[in-house]
Amino acid sequence: MSRNPRPHLSLLRVAACTGALALALTACGSGSGAGSSKSGSGGVKVGLITKTDTNPFFVKMKEGAERSAKENGAQLLTAAGKFDGDNAGQVTAIENMVASGVKGILITPSDSKAIVPALAKARAKGVLVIALDTPTEPQSAVDALFATDNLKAGELIGEYAKAAMKGKKAKIATLDLAPGVSVGVQRHDGFLKGFGVGAKDPSVVCSQDTAGDQTKGQTAMENCLQKEPGINVVYTINEPAALGAYTALKAKGREKDVLIVSVDGGCTGTKAVKDGKIAATSQQYPLKMAAEGVKAVVSYAKDGKKASGYTDTGVTLITDKAQSGVDAKDTAYGLDNCWG
Repeated sequence: MSRNPRPHLSLLRVAACTGALALALTACGSGSGAGSSKSGSGGVKVGLITKTDTNPFFVKMKEGAERSAKENGAQLLTAAGKFDGDNAGQVTAIENMVASGVKGILITPSDSKAIVPALAKARAKGVLVIALDTPTEPQSAVDALFATDNLKAGELIGEYAKAAMKGKKAKIATLDLAPGVSVGVQRHDGFLKGFGVGAKDPSVVCSQDTAGDQTKGQTAMENCLQKEPGINVVYTINEPAALGAYTALKAKGREKDVLIVSVDGGCTGTKAVKDGKIAATSQQYPLKMAAEGVKAVVSYAKDGKKASGYTDTGVTLITDKAQSGVDAKDTAYGLDNCWG
């Protein structure tokens, strides 16, 4: 959820498909930027709806769904909003997929609250609905949630940063996502918990929102340095924000004496850990989220038993500078399992 919003052309494709229902999902094909596409033939129909279809995180998620659909003899239909936040596009995709006869829908909701009525209609028709990566509000609006434990992801980098500081007095900047977004709140709170400080601890000297964007991350870091030049620890909501912070610190000649920690585990971010720009990151696994989701829908089609509750799809601390008492894998492992 913390992924960068990236505009694309999918709305036009979604619009072209709207109203044609099942035939639309077939006719739209799988071209670049498609609002909907289909792979495989026959078997259980499974729908995958992501926030966008260009963000590397969702590209990897789609790859996992396609692979799992092939392995399980399922037919995969996919769709995406034209931008991160395109609730209307996702609602249209849900309606089209239900009309086409999907047995289950996997969705990364762009708007965790606004999507709920459309999901309720799908569930009322017997469709299994599983949220991937981002929970709905309330979480009970879906049958199940397959996602990273974002609190734990933050906690891991908090513990790492605390250990890496080796008792040195910390001046912390937090570069966050946006107010009220659950994933961002959980990662932020997890970092503070792992570092062992409260939200109002005086060691937290600056907090800025970045929307998970690299340019905004740079601006946020510049603002924090102006407020408190002695910052020596930076928490970031994701790796683009971390790289923005690194650019701002480098401009001040501070890139080597400020500890940056982050979350995501994208390939670019993991390479930044290897290059020493980011000290550590918590890696998550979108491919696994989608693969497990497809399997759950196929299982539901076979025995009628619906997946339920929350499934943790795992998170791993990635660093080449391991700290005593903090479990981690190196960047060789991270690059073998990164996304993007």
